[in-house]
Amino acid sequence: MDDDSVDSGGKQPESVAAVLKVFAILQALSERSETGISELSVRLAMPKATVYRFLQTMMTLGYVRQQADSERYGLSMKAFELGAKALQYPDLVDLAKHHMQMLADKTGETVHLGTLIDSEIIYVHKIDSRHTLGMYSKVGRRAPLHCTAIGKVLMAWEHPERRDRILDGAEFKRFRDKTIVERGPYLAELERVRAQGYGEDREEFDDHIRCLGIPIFDRLNQPIAGMSISFPTFRYDEEKAPEIIAMLTAASRDISTRLGCTKFPLDPPAPAGRG
Repeated sequence: MDDDSVDSGGKQPESVAAVLKVFAILQALSERSETGISELSVRLAMPKATVYRFLQTMMTLGYVRQQADSERYGLSMKAFELGAKALQYPDLVDLAKHHMQMLADKTGETVHLGTLIDSEIIYVHKIDSRHTLGMYSKVGRRAPLHCTAIGKVLMAWEHPERRDRILDGAEFKRFRDKTIVERGPYLAELERVRAQGYGEDREEFDDHIRCLGIPIFDRLNQPIAGMSISFPTFRYDEEKAPEIIAMLTAASRDISTRLGCTKFPLDPPAPAGRG
């Protein structure tokens, strides 16, 4: 029997236990930046000496950083780079980030790029608003499908059978008074989103935040991401919404084309030929 076998007492082999500890520390650091050894020890029920030893090794490998002149730790950019490689479309962020920066520059507001994970969305890139007051979010944060502009556009253009499977795992939780919390009205909302060509969050997820979102398509002309602009309600101008949507659509068309999309689904159908 080799060294990694489970012993007769049913205990995990030391190597497996070490892996579990590493990932528990990484998960804890991902949930709260700048965390101290004492806090990690309590949260993970590990001795401080063990936490310290693992953190030092992870720092040597470059996945954890220590705040200057402090005992607090956080994930490094190397950890982000590793996570980014898990994207189904690794070029997505690179293709989108210029457009996102231009949209943020033109509007002054926060721009998000999100993809599907399980039955939620996850933000994979973000450009912050130049204003002090904007939408709180961060790369890696998950958000619901049913009350975000990105979630709505991803579901509106999804294949019906796959959409049903995804929504079977979704929780229609109420976040605000305007949140849609039943599947029937949500499906009706998706029909409206598809008909108008964009998605909206009308203060359904965060108080006093409005969002406009557009899907991004792959080489099979299927939705693989969503891009949105978020506005504090007092800065949202209904009359300028068509202009914002046109900018989002143009950006999505270029990104989608570069991803191999050959028939951009948001373009109107070509006129029928004379016959």
